[in-house]
Amino acid sequence: MQMIRPAVARSCSVSPYVDFDRASWARLGAASPLPLSAAELDRVRSLGDAVDLNEVREVYLPLSRLLTLHVQEGGRLYRAYRTFLGSHSVRTPFVVGIAGSVSVGKSTTARLLRLLLARWPQHPRVELVTTDGFLYPNAELERRGLMKRKGFPESYDRRALLRFMTEVKAGCPEIRVPVYSHLVYDTVPDETLVVRRPDILLLEGLNVLQPAQPDPDGAAALAVSDFIDFSVYVDAATRDIRRWYVERFLRLRETAFRDPASYFRRYAALNEQEAIAHAEGIWAEINGPNLDQNIRPTRGRASLVLRKGFDHSVTGIRLRKL
Repeated sequence: MQMIRPAVARSCSVSPYVDFDRASWARLGAASPLPLSAAELDRVRSLGDAVDLNEVREVYLPLSRLLTLHVQEGGRLYRAYRTFLGSHSVRTPFVVGIAGSVSVGKSTTARLLRLLLARWPQHPRVELVTTDGFLYPNAELERRGLMKRKGFPESYDRRALLRFMTEVKAGCPEIRVPVYSHLVYDTVPDETLVVRRPDILLLEGLNVLQPAQPDPDGAAALAVSDFIDFSVYVDAATRDIRRWYVERFLRLRETAFRDPASYFRRYAALNEQEAIAHAEGIWAEINGPNLDQNIRPTRGRASLVLRKGFDHSVTGIRLRKL
């Protein structure tokens, strides 16, 4: 006689994330005052990013509150470790990684969070570093045949970036970081940003969530993501990001590209149809493949995903379960 086993209801969600629509997420920060003015928002908003004060209140303020809770809990764990080890070492910065495609709005997200987090009394010293400064100089990219892969993982000085992150987590009191200029589209020789042991370090870049790649000899390797305490991925549909990239290119053609010092000065003379065709060509050859091959595959490694809709506004949030 065949035994029939009763069906077992599957009540456990298979997703490691909790999903929020914007309204339910906004309620998590409803009790917190908005410490940001419209003028300050204008100064940090990237070209083409439509974020307004309402979105800051509903999306970024609750996120800053959540990050503050993580920093506070990290502080409690640090004090317990110090007691356990009998150590008097200084606490190292809490590192927040911010990743996403070109033109998706990760730079605005990073700058907004820097402002908001610095206004919580628990951690007034917040610094922002972008990984652009760790790109190889254009001359080196040319030598390696990588100019058309600028922004791909291999176009960065990985050793220098890992050395910087190691020094951050070692608690070094002063670290110098190379500077990148978007105007000249290159690193700036002999110019550095000094990072002086902040409470929170925001690290923004295309590939900050990349996993470690084995060394050629097969030895274990480190990745930037190994040093990140909390990570945010700014996400949107590829068709929307592509459209935002083209729209931004057209705006830059009328503004920054007209600067005589601009690397892209030659594009200022293009008519609209030529500019659109050129922007779409860059997307198809460089930015689109980088998104598909290197950036989007890291989305599942993020602590939190900000999902944007057609109009560039955040429509949903995915938070990794603890």
